[in-house]
Amino acid sequence: MNAQSELAFFDGLTRIAGVDEVGRGPLAGPVVAAAVILDPDCPIEGLRDSKQLNAARREELDLIIRECALAWAVGICTPAEIDALNILQASMLAMRRAVEALAIVPEFVRVDGNRCPELRVPSEAIIGGDDSVPCISAASIIAKVHRDAEMQRLHAEFPQYGFDRHKGYPTPEHLAALEQHGPSPVHRRSYAPVQRALERATA
Repeated sequence: MNAQSELAFFDGLTRIAGVDEVGRGPLAGPVVAAAVILDPDCPIEGLRDSKQLNAARREELDLIIRECALAWAVGICTPAEIDALNILQASMLAMRRAVEALAIVPEFVRVDGNRCPELRVPSEAIIGGDDSVPCISAASIIAKVHRDAEMQRLHAEFPQYGFDRHKGYPTPEHLAALEQHGPSPVHRRSYAPVQRALERATA
């Protein structure tokens, strides 16, 4: 779709949902997706890919998005669902759950990446959309802040792994803790480092 036809297509649409997910790479915790329908009459300055923002700015924008958006929702897939489905399918399911949880049915959905989940409304995938399409940027911020908060909560339950610092990603600190303590109930057993740690723990 070229720029002119894109403008013609989206002209008059007010319920366009942006969708993004976070948490494919971590060894522990859920994958989290968010869907956001921005209000055209309430523009938000500074929206961009959540990875390009520091934590304080993400949390500030998260509050603004929740207050100003026409609708927003979060969808998750648990570590057990990730292990049962695989991470790609779990990510698609989390995104679908986020869209279906919106209080307003969108007219169109724009998804970060190269593929869309199965949805009941028209959609398109946009590579790099989290840093170029405001509604997707908003979704990336909501998803990131939500998942980080969940990992903080899991840190309180399993402090030996340092989830508050690495959020479940395979850092040297996390791998060392996994080696020392073995997997927790929130680790993804289908991921190779966790499988190896589980095998050592049960040997």
